[in-house]
Amino acid sequence: MEVNSRYSSDKKSSGRRVIKIALKILLAFCLCALILEGGTRLLLSVNIVHDWITDSYLCDTVWRWAWVDRHQKGDAADYTFTYSFDRYDAARGWALKPNISNVACFGNKIINTNSKGIRGKTEYAYAGNKDKLRILILGDSYTFGEEVSDTETFPYYLQQMLPDTEVINFGVRGYGHDQMLIYLKEEGIKYKPDIIILGVITGDASRNMLKFRDYAKPKFELLNKELKLVNVPVPDPETTLKDELWKSRFIGLLDILYSLVLRKTGIYEAEKEKLTNAILEEMVTTANSIDAKPVFVYLENIRSKEADRGMTKEEQNYFDACKTMNVDCVFLRSLFQSARRQGIKIKEDGHFDIITHRIVARGIKEYLVKSGLAAKRRHSAR
Repeated sequence: MEVNSRYSSDKKSSGRRVIKIALKILLAFCLCALILEGGTRLLLSVNIVHDWITDSYLCDTVWRWAWVDRHQKGDAADYTFTYSFDRYDAARGWALKPNISNVACFGNKIINTNSKGIRGKTEYAYAGNKDKLRILILGDSYTFGEEVSDTETFPYYLQQMLPDTEVINFGVRGYGHDQMLIYLKEEGIKYKPDIIILGVITGDASRNMLKFRDYAKPKFELLNKELKLVNVPVPDPETTLKDELWKSRFIGLLDILYSLVLRKTGIYEAEKEKLTNAILEEMVTTANSIDAKPVFVYLENIRSKEADRGMTKEEQNYFDACKTMNVDCVFLRSLFQSARRQGIKIKEDGHFDIITHRIVARGIKEYLVKSGLAAKRRHSAR
């Protein structure tokens, strides 16, 4: 009995020691976490340090912090996005508000949208017009027409240059290829387009790697070479702001550092290329599924002042990808070089101006006519 009693006492004493040690470890962990979190927040409160750490917009964390900071400072009242014509969208993150009428933006420019949130005043029936070729154009702010009015975008000019067409501008500022693909599948195919044009800006590929950019957004991940959509439905702005109260700034800082490592080691670029190619291939597959002709128009570097030359490495990679996917690809740089030789002044940076949009439209029109695509109505019976 005495041995059993001593054994029981030793067991209880040992159990208490284990609990004490566990509590001390837990307390030390909590204290360490508080110090790291407090230190990070104190560090980020110094403007110079904050700006240095968040300068390069490497990852979701930096974009999310910038969006939250704007709202907390009152720079974006009522949860608006970059512009007042944007609205929250659970599937794509944000979209154009429908039924906008003659709203001034970009200084003295005007924006309208139809009942479906497509730029311009024209309403398009899903069934379409059997006597007109229907062209749907996907893209980001360059296609949408940031800094110009509705009637100054290259989709608008293209329709004027091809009277027997309907050109639908599906451009939305800030979109990555992932959001364009979702938009195409969600709405674009309903319009039964004959041609689907993608306005290619290489920077859009970086957006494919993000779950937060101008605002929270969906993202595709590659699992066993298959695209899987994550971060949907996209959380609404109110929820995003509330959740931020509980998000660790220290973990956010680690995310920024991790993203920097991925970029320095080349892992980021490799993953971005694989993901982007998969998304573009799915875009082509979607176009083919409705018997629409996919056409990629390269809008990057078209305003370069350099003399006529061969393709850059980036352009060659893009051209090779188009060949692999069996997609028509359009290069416009020679048109801009020709315009300069004629004394036409080309805006060199920022978003396209009216002149640039006209030249882009002319280049697309010439390609469609020369290739015979402008004469083909693939959906004659709509």
